[in-house]
Amino acid sequence: MNSAPQPIAKPLFSPVFLFAGTLFISATLMFVLQPMFGKILLPLLGGTPAVWNTCMVFYQALLFFGYLYAHWLTSNSGHQRQIQVHTALLIISIIALPVALPPGTTPPTDSNPTLWLIWTLFLAIGMPFFVVSTTAPLLQKWFSHCGHHSSHDPYYLYAASNAGSLLALLSYPFVIEPQIGLADQRLLWSVAYGLLCLLVIACALTLWRSQIDDDNGETIADDGNDQPPMREQLHWLALALVPSSLLLGLTQFISTDIAAVPLLWIVPLTIYLLSFILVFSKWADRIHPAMVAAQPAVLLVFIAYSFINPATLPYWLDLILHLVAFFLAIMVCHGELAKRRPHTKYLTRFYLVMSFGGMLGGLFNTFVAPFAFNAVYEYPIMIVAALLLRPGFFNGRWFLQIIFPLLVLATGLAIYFSTEQLFDYLDLIGGALILLAGLTYSLRNSPIGLGLLTAVILLFTLGLHSMASNILYQKRSFFGVLSVRETVIADENQRPEKVHELYHGTTKHGAERLTAANITTPLTYYSRPGPIGQLFSEFDKENRDWHIGAVGLGAGALACYSKEHQHWKFYEIDPLVVKVAEDPTWFHYLERCNPRAEMVVGDARLSLNKEADSSFDLLIMDAFSSDAVPTHLLTREALELYFSKLKDDGLLAFHITNRHLALKKVLADHVNALHLEALLQEFKPEGDVPLVVATDWVVISKRPERLQRLQQSRLGHWQKLPLSFGLKPWTDDFTHIIGIWK
Repeated sequence: MNSAPQPIAKPLFSPVFLFAGTLFISATLMFVLQPMFGKILLPLLGGTPAVWNTCMVFYQALLFFGYLYAHWLTSNSGHQRQIQVHTALLIISIIALPVALPPGTTPPTDSNPTLWLIWTLFLAIGMPFFVVSTTAPLLQKWFSHCGHHSSHDPYYLYAASNAGSLLALLSYPFVIEPQIGLADQRLLWSVAYGLLCLLVIACALTLWRSQIDDDNGETIADDGNDQPPMREQLHWLALALVPSSLLLGLTQFISTDIAAVPLLWIVPLTIYLLSFILVFSKWADRIHPAMVAAQPAVLLVFIAYSFINPATLPYWLDLILHLVAFFLAIMVCHGELAKRRPHTKYLTRFYLVMSFGGMLGGLFNTFVAPFAFNAVYEYPIMIVAALLLRPGFFNGRWFLQIIFPLLVLATGLAIYFSTEQLFDYLDLIGGALILLAGLTYSLRNSPIGLGLLTAVILLFTLGLHSMASNILYQKRSFFGVLSVRETVIADENQRPEKVHELYHGTTKHGAERLTAANITTPLTYYSRPGPIGQLFSEFDKENRDWHIGAVGLGAGALACYSKEHQHWKFYEIDPLVVKVAEDPTWFHYLERCNPRAEMVVGDARLSLNKEADSSFDLLIMDAFSSDAVPTHLLTREALELYFSKLKDDGLLAFHITNRHLALKKVLADHVNALHLEALLQEFKPEGDVPLVVATDWVVISKRPERLQRLQQSRLGHWQKLPLSFGLKPWTDDFTHIIGIWK
């Protein structure tokens, strides 16, 4: 007896809304967790951009393992078994809530902290982040079997996922961070994670009701969609790897070589996420050809100005050029990736390969580049790689496409090795490189020729800039690129004089004149006419036996204010800075002024916390990561820590010079709340004094009379620290960069 098939009950609303909404919330949670937990970790590692890049690698790695799990589960289990296994995983993951640092977490001070950071991230957020990372491929695969009229191509749901990521990324610094403290952020995130688990279970029930497969496993008829060949999968891998590496390389480059602007890392990541939304949208077929056509045209201007002759542009315009070139490069790569997406039968394999490529790009930037290169060379390398991935690589006669770049390379090498007076030819060579940048456009239809010619131009450009900047020493550590450069100034008698300068990225962190009469003279922010010099001069008669702590070493110029019976202790997070400052090849401040100074390597707050209470007469806060003071050194708890280590009549001197942030507002709020006294001097040098620069310092004390003498002296223009109104207090639980933007 034959029975008619029973119709499947129609859901109350389209499953598209349920699946898209769940993917949106999942991606939002992922991209809230990333900056939130990065903010929790930053105080332990000094706020360096490398912390963010390392966290990104961890997230990419866990994303890959989440995609691997989704691929394994959907390839080896029927739908009901998939639902059972994943529901069990959701329940287990709840145990890891709320997300928090493991107790007693302390980074190593004598080695690179990258592996420690990854292990800490794994223990703290590994399980919930892994579950969130499985959502995109798993739910898209489930949706492809729900019987909806759009189930045959669920890739458009990836746009909803990236829209959630983009919303979270932009909301965190501008909406969440200004309103909610870290403790409440962690609590709300945990509640939202519980909601996500319920929504995933609802999606699972929708699949269960669709009755697509039976309990014995998923059976897919042979529909003529063969497995993509290995060459095609390797192409997916490359198209995902290059944008991922380019993202991290650009973030590092603009944070160290263009402008150390807080929150600048958000911009490249925003563009990266936007590219996925566009290439998986319904407009992708019209957008992609336009991106392919625009890339070589913008490349011409980008190479000519941002690399060959960047000094002609203001930094904001240079930054815009880098971002536009980055957008076009990843739009071409991701556009090709979206065009090549396979049948839904291989959806999870596609996402698995894509996530593996992203992870490899991150691993290259985090574990290979810092050890292989002494500057951010991975960025130009990936610019060239993105050009090679343009469509049409295998079209035409490739050997003809590389002849011109090889001739240019040979000519350039001949000039390098045959010309002794190379600097006499810099203008000529620069003009030639700009001309070659123009010629790149003629190779726009040849990815090999375009990529190789660009590589040759960048090779010579980077070499010329390195020679022109007179870099004597350059090395890269976890905390950034440190370099020693030699420049020539005119002394008081207008005679040329050599100077060594210490740079972290593009920010100068100290300088030393090399003549015998000036070799121990503190310069730049620490000059004798400046605020810190005035402080030592005013207390000169009573500071003979002072115990002085200085957070931040730089070139060691502060050591030349020391006296024989004083005890100085420097706190420096980067061992490379200590190595450079102690090497008389580069600087002589420590060697000649205070070779007995004690060096403590590690985060300042963790190190100061171990010191005896009431032990310092003077604490000097001079910690900078490029141009920014790490925020955890500016919180109310930090100030309370400093004064617990100072004697009752002790002084706290805070260096707050900054191009972008009004740090005096934060200190003014603390001073008022803690009933302290403070003076500010925004110093401007008078006359043309070599290497004496404008600098801002705040001196704080518990006793007003300690500061009166400084204010009444005629050494400088000290004034009361102006009151700050409407600023929410900075604490370990709450900081807000946007609120103090100049």
